[in-house]
Amino acid sequence: MWFKNRILFLVALAFTACSASYAQETLNLSLEDARQYAVEHNRNIVNAGLAVSEAGERLRETIAQGLPQVNAAVDYNNFFGSTATLGAMPGFEIEFNPTSNLQLSVGQMIFSGSYIVGVRTARLFKEVTETTRERTGLEIRAQVTQAYYLALISHQSALLVEANLDNVKAIQEQTRAMVLAGVAEEVDYDQLTVQVNMLENAFRAAGRQVELSHNMLRLQMGLDADVPVTLTDDLDGIVSRSDFGGSLLAPFNISENIDYQLVDLQTSIAEQQVDMARAEYLPTITGFYNFTEKLLKPEFDITPNHVIGFNVSIPIFSSGVRQSRVRQARINLDIAENQKALLSEQLSIQEKQLRFNLNNAIEQYDSQKANVEVSRRVYQNITNKYRQGMASSLDLTTANNNYLQAENSYISALMQLLEAHIAMEKLLNEI
Repeated sequence: MWFKNRILFLVALAFTACSASYAQETLNLSLEDARQYAVEHNRNIVNAGLAVSEAGERLRETIAQGLPQVNAAVDYNNFFGSTATLGAMPGFEIEFNPTSNLQLSVGQMIFSGSYIVGVRTARLFKEVTETTRERTGLEIRAQVTQAYYLALISHQSALLVEANLDNVKAIQEQTRAMVLAGVAEEVDYDQLTVQVNMLENAFRAAGRQVELSHNMLRLQMGLDADVPVTLTDDLDGIVSRSDFGGSLLAPFNISENIDYQLVDLQTSIAEQQVDMARAEYLPTITGFYNFTEKLLKPEFDITPNHVIGFNVSIPIFSSGVRQSRVRQARINLDIAENQKALLSEQLSIQEKQLRFNLNNAIEQYDSQKANVEVSRRVYQNITNKYRQGMASSLDLTTANNNYLQAENSYISALMQLLEAHIAMEKLLNEI
């Protein structure tokens, strides 16, 4: 097939604008290679991964707040020879000697409702960041897939225009010879010249579109702008491997949809916020142990070295503050549940719409594929008749325009089919 034979030449032509490109190794990419590279290098995914790491550290911080806390302190006091006198005992003075203490304290939370709920909330927040990273990866894979398809279609469009241009130039040369021989009119040659000029402009525009589509693919993948890229997959192979009918009939499980999972987690966090507000009614119990070693002892010292104890904080009356916080949390929970229900309805409608779009795209693609074959045969037939003097240049130009229009419609239908398939796979979380 002429598309496969000339694809490498057009790719090389589009990516030699910068002399530095020659010094770099060309990156050969299949569709799956491009997706995998983007998952590893796209900056949005990298940032999503960092957010997961931060959430993990935040969870460890929250858990650590309920574990034993150990602190040490050393102090030194000098009173510069100051003395104290007792009024009941005239002449009796006590001198303040320098003192220094080493203090070691150990604290342990025994019970706190807010701590328990806080740990559960931190775990949920970590799940949210992990799901967000998965959603970002899904978005990037879909964007890379679309950019890859666009690059291939840009190649095919450029090669189609080039092949048509070569054919019309050949006919133009034959027509020039026929004009010189007196068997054709000059106006026939002029019409073909106009056609050649239009196709040359279209070919240059197609070449710029090829470069633009590759730049878009680089951006989605996280590649530098000057890295040469060769796409190893082709449209025929992609279409033959794509199970459009299978995606059309695949069941939709809303619980596997990434957007629904995120909303479900946010609803769970709202539930924890209600528990957090209610936990303010519960007491907080902590235990402690203090050890004090006198490095420089005063003359009169009755402070014990070891102290152990418990601290119970019991909330009694807050003038309705805690009750108001519980009500606010419940209102936010109602909002979250309504958003979850709304998303469920939206996804149900979206599923039906995407199935309709995919089914319509399949039918349109099949129709345009048949139409382009008919237009190609008509154009070839008119071309043969023109060479035999049985058709005019106007007939040839009209047939050529109809053929190009049919090819463009076919390419447009193919792109719509691939985009509809991407959208369906994204909804099913299968891309």
